[in-house]
Amino acid sequence: MQKFIPTTLLLLALLAGWQVLHWIIGAGALTSPGQTIGHLVKMLGTAELWLNLGATAKAFAYAMALALVGGIILGVLLGVSRLAGAVAEPILLNLYAIPKVTLYPLVLLCFGLGLSSKVAFGVMHGLIPILLFTMNAIRQMRPVYLRTAGTLRMTPAQKLFHVLLPAILPEVVAGVRLGFALTLLGVLIGEMFASQRGLGYLAVNAMGLGDISTIMAVALLLTLIAVTCNSLMLMLDRKLQHR
Repeated sequence: MQKFIPTTLLLLALLAGWQVLHWIIGAGALTSPGQTIGHLVKMLGTAELWLNLGATAKAFAYAMALALVGGIILGVLLGVSRLAGAVAEPILLNLYAIPKVTLYPLVLLCFGLGLSSKVAFGVMHGLIPILLFTMNAIRQMRPVYLRTAGTLRMTPAQKLFHVLLPAILPEVVAGVRLGFALTLLGVLIGEMFASQRGLGYLAVNAMGLGDISTIMAVALLLTLIAVTCNSLMLMLDRKLQHR
């Protein structure tokens, strides 16, 4: 019970700050918590929101799956090969520092409009963090694990599934937590630029119409989704760290 008290107090403080800011700025720029929740409930009863939510979920699922699989595979390969990892790490860090929005015209030229460009933009955001966490986890792994695997004459596949992946799993989950948020951000930005479906498109369309209530409702929905998923992954991370 005591664990939920700080979370509850933080939530109440955020709602109070939101309400005070609404009083200061006014309803023309920021709706109140009550108005936003009421509008979100109203939107949940419409087919339009679910169509847009489904489009975002589909693009995010593809992007997250590609970022996860690609990040782990490349991270394992670069982590096992010290030379390749040392050469690739500064390159990856510089690529990660580049504002991804500047690359969006190139993404459109390569993948066109629609689902593929949104997936590509999401993967661009989420893959590198997962890759770096995986690579560094293998680098920091105790050498005795691999020596023991060699003594037991394990095959490469057995070393991978019975030694490497279990040893680096907590760090991989930490990377997935960061990659999850960035992949979702990438997909939403992709929907804002060139899409006619999705929560990002819904938010941009509401901006064009000056519909503050819809903008705030979509932002609240995305916040609830992100916080819920991040909390679940944080619980998993703590359990793995404990083990």
